[in-house]
Amino acid sequence: MIAGIGTDVCDIARIATALQRHGDRFAQRVLGPGEMQVFEQRRARVARRGLSYLATRFAAKEAFSKAIGLGMRWPMTWRACEVINAPGGRPEVHLHGELADWFAQRQLRAFVSVSDEAEIATAFVVVERVSAP
Repeated sequence: MIAGIGTDVCDIARIATALQRHGDRFAQRVLGPGEMQVFEQRRARVARRGLSYLATRFAAKEAFSKAIGLGMRWPMTWRACEVINAPGGRPEVHLHGELADWFAQRQLRAFVSVSDEAEIATAFVVVERVSAP
């Protein structure tokens, strides 16, 4: 049963401005450790790929926070929610700490899709209840 749906559209230029203004502190605030590693690798090869990655992860976390109905307040934090690609490339939500506990207690499962174009990153999240609470 669907418990929540969230979507977000993000202007990549806005993310670029935040990254220029705050440097890597911005990326470190938004990305978890696994995501940060991918961001650095992609940015080292092609700066635009790193920026697009950061923007899609920003959008995915916003969409996830909407789907679970919390917005960006405890236990939802930027770094407690990571969107990591599975070996085949499909993005998956990985939760940590109190957010992971909160999510598991409610017996929820999340599905995420991300996409980007030249100026826009977007994400869509569906959260389903695995069984009745």
